[in-house]
Amino acid sequence: MIKGTFFCVDAHTCGNPVRLVTSGHPHLAGRTMSEKRQDFLANHDWIRKALMFEPRGHDMMSGSFLYPPCSDNADAAILFIETSGCLPMCGHGTIGTITAAIETGLLKPRTPGKLVLDVPAGQIEIDYQQTGAKVDWVRIYNVPAYLAHKDAILDIPGLGTLKVDVSYGGNYYVIVDPQENFPGLRHWSAADILRWSPIVRQVAHETLNCVHPNDSTVRGISHVLWTGDTISEGSDGANAVFYGDKAIDRSPCGTGTSARLAQLYARGKLKVGDSYTHESIIGSQFIGRIESATKVGDYDAIRPSIQGWARVFGQNAITVDDADPYAYGFQVV
Repeated sequence: MIKGTFFCVDAHTCGNPVRLVTSGHPHLAGRTMSEKRQDFLANHDWIRKALMFEPRGHDMMSGSFLYPPCSDNADAAILFIETSGCLPMCGHGTIGTITAAIETGLLKPRTPGKLVLDVPAGQIEIDYQQTGAKVDWVRIYNVPAYLAHKDAILDIPGLGTLKVDVSYGGNYYVIVDPQENFPGLRHWSAADILRWSPIVRQVAHETLNCVHPNDSTVRGISHVLWTGDTISEGSDGANAVFYGDKAIDRSPCGTGTSARLAQLYARGKLKVGDSYTHESIIGSQFIGRIESATKVGDYDAIRPSIQGWARVFGQNAITVDDADPYAYGFQVV
């Protein structure tokens, strides 16, 4: 029995993959995208595993579905899928999704150059610039971001203690700045990041409570953001974001940049109106900006924006046939 065929547009955002799935959308129960996300995870998660994991995907694979809007003022809604799960928000995924959807004619904005989108984390706004058939850049006005834990001490077996912050930018991030037991991003190899990140995340998960004040389904630390020296001209800071089981984001990470902006704002290093060019492990850049101050529950927060670009490079049709012993994907961890 064939489970389904999924047509897809493949792109990358500043180096990190985005697979926009354009057919085979399951009907999702719920009023909001947060509720629809829970229904997808409970009843349709085999689709994510089949399309994101090997042999049809890989450790860094990320994707999305476009859905009709949940709100009267929105143009569309996005459900994010990747190897690490079904995220509340994904910045690089949004940039890639919008670029692919506009360039292929799948999405027609009410106002050219602007969009309002429902996502599981809330509602976001989009500006984009298009030249001819190509989208030059996309700017996301993201959900509010805030610093959840400051100067937390984690005891990492085999490494020692780390002083970290935990910040929310659509997902929860452990942020590790250079210190005695971490010399900085450019002094560690990718293998070092892949070795220590799962341990840091696990210890942080066991030690620090992270539940969004406005949506209890958004909980737990999913990402680790390591900082260090820059390699690209014009960058204000660099990062390597770990997610999933063994993935390093090749883009500067949109929700990670939002979390970083919230951390720096809370520490008095950035203020409303400031821009911050954030660099990935490969040197690609997002332009972040603190748009305004706000609140998330009792926490002081910011409304961040992130600008980046994506490129579409292919289209495909993926058949998931349960006669295939690897129909629902696998990992080699």
